[in-house]
Amino acid sequence: MKLLRFGAAGEERPGILHADGSIRDLSAHVDDIAGDTLLPEQLDALRKLDIDALPTVPEGTRIGPCVGQVGKFICIGLNYADHAAESGMEVPAEPIMFMKANSAIVGPNDDVEIPRGSEKTDWEVELGVVIGKTAKYVSKEEAMDHVAGYCVINDISERAFQLERGGQWVKGKSADTFGPIGPWLVTADEVKDPQDLPMWLEVNGQRVQDGSTRTMVFGVAHLVSYLSEFMSLQPGDIISTGTPPGVGMGQKPPRYLKSGDVMTLGVEGLGTQTQNVR
Repeated sequence: MKLLRFGAAGEERPGILHADGSIRDLSAHVDDIAGDTLLPEQLDALRKLDIDALPTVPEGTRIGPCVGQVGKFICIGLNYADHAAESGMEVPAEPIMFMKANSAIVGPNDDVEIPRGSEKTDWEVELGVVIGKTAKYVSKEEAMDHVAGYCVINDISERAFQLERGGQWVKGKSADTFGPIGPWLVTADEVKDPQDLPMWLEVNGQRVQDGSTRTMVFGVAHLVSYLSEFMSLQPGDIISTGTPPGVGMGQKPPRYLKSGDVMTLGVEGLGTQTQNVR
């Protein structure tokens, strides 16, 4: 299934993508694509619905973040060996974990705002993992049973805030609009191998990132197991798993976003995003 949320910001309703490309309204069956709706038994119940009988959402309706009421937005740094190299940093021995503020979350096609004082706002296409069942001290072998599905994430980053202002990376990752997620939450049963997904990002039509989850240092199962050692993962939590090379910081010379730029990005099978920068 491809689940999503549609409507005005802050007023999103739950939906599902029909095979014909139309959005169908799930409001009569679930309150939101969030929390307990992502439990395995709840997803199974949604699979049994007659999608053809669901109300059709008008074309052109805004698509919101594909998960609502996100409890934790966890990010993994330097998780692609080739991205670590372009950043001039060593491949970590253990996953580098940091948090992104939930207030950064926006829809996949909403505008991205350059924060006040920024000169180094950058892009990062990433595979997002959405937790569907509480995970606490789970093994790698059990980890995938706790994944509800996957989504596209643009982990927007302000590099000066992140790397030149001291403290933790979170300050360069958390500005409003720095977390576009979606368009869809694609349930895990539709993703044959999360470690073999091409991913890409373009700025103003120029392909700058062209990678694959094959080059992840730590795969999805490892990350879910590892994170569950330090905190319980709850339904609706999101893990942003790192980015391949081609970010603005790694360009020669470095290139950063400016007002008027347009980003388009995607992960195979998970949909695409388009954001105007302002």
